Amino acid sequence: MTRPPEPKIDRSLTLHLRGDWGAANLHRVCGWISQEFTDRAGPHTRVAIWNSRGYADAVRAVGRGEVHVALTTPAAFATAALDGRGLFTGEPFPDLRALGVVPQRDRLVMGVRRSLGVTSFAELRERKPALTLATSGDDGTNHVGIAAHQLLERSGIDVLGWGGSFLEDERPWETFAHVLAGRADAVIHEAIMLPAWQEFGGDLHFLEVEPDVLDGLAADYSWPAATIEEGQFPGCPRFRTLDFSDFLVLARADLPDDVAYAIAWVLGETRDVIERQYRHLPPDRSPVTYPLDPATMGRSPVPLHPGAAAYYDALPENEETSA
Repeated sequence: MTRPPEPKIDRSLTLHLRGDWGAANLHRVCGWISQEFTDRAGPHTRVAIWNSRGYADAVRAVGRGEVHVALTTPAAFATAALDGRGLFTGEPFPDLRALGVVPQRDRLVMGVRRSLGVTSFAELRERKPALTLATSGDDGTNHVGIAAHQLLERSGIDVLGWGGSFLEDERPWETFAHVLAGRADAVIHEAIMLPAWQEFGGDLHFLEVEPDVLDGLAADYSWPAATIEEGQFPGCPRFRTLDFSDFLVLARADLPDDVAYAIAWVLGETRDVIERQYRHLPPDRSPVTYPLDPATMGRSPVPLHPGAAAYYDALPENEETSA
């Protein structure tokens, strides 16, 4: 089976990548790209990895030309930037292009303490409890907070108006600490593969998002829906909610084709470098959903850069997923 040719860039380059806060998975992916790209470029090549929040700020940084490559999650949230909808109203980035997608099966979910006896959004609207809800802030950048507040608003949930309050933090483990300590009686967040959900998930009723809410979010912002399968959380049935999957590797159309090809090649052909950092975890409990499949990594909600497309187009047909 013929593989796409390995890149070799003779000139030395300085690239700027943008990851996450510094110690999470986007930064880890940036480190992987940095190492493998540098091995295949000129001898004085340097790669800087900038801290980021990994949300709308990363999309804007690429679109504005502040960095060459950035990672953002969830992948679908970047789609609205192409034509300036939602978070990107007034500042569209039509030249955004994808280099690939690093799969992470994730969802945004809302859970309410079982002691409240609420099992649906309809019951929540009827009872109007004073909730202390842990999530992230709606600051125009944090995708979790933005999506959480959109979900509440479109579902007719008025936390503050019902006498409740928010506990708003930047990172998931900060939010989870509130739930574990009993400071919150409801939560909206993602990173469903993290162990904390197994610790407190059995104490929560998870609320299925109503179809009209999911349809509206898809129509307005291109945010897709997805399913939580039975047993994802202790004692939890199957339900529908907002998809929050995948790390999107973004660049602009003006990134040189050979650089875009090389980074796509790194993603697909050196995937063992990143996979082995997660193999101590079951795939469905891993922040990177391995085994990685190069063909799937080339399916992006944002158009592929031509250089990256050249790599994915050269993949053998019907190639097997890595073991």
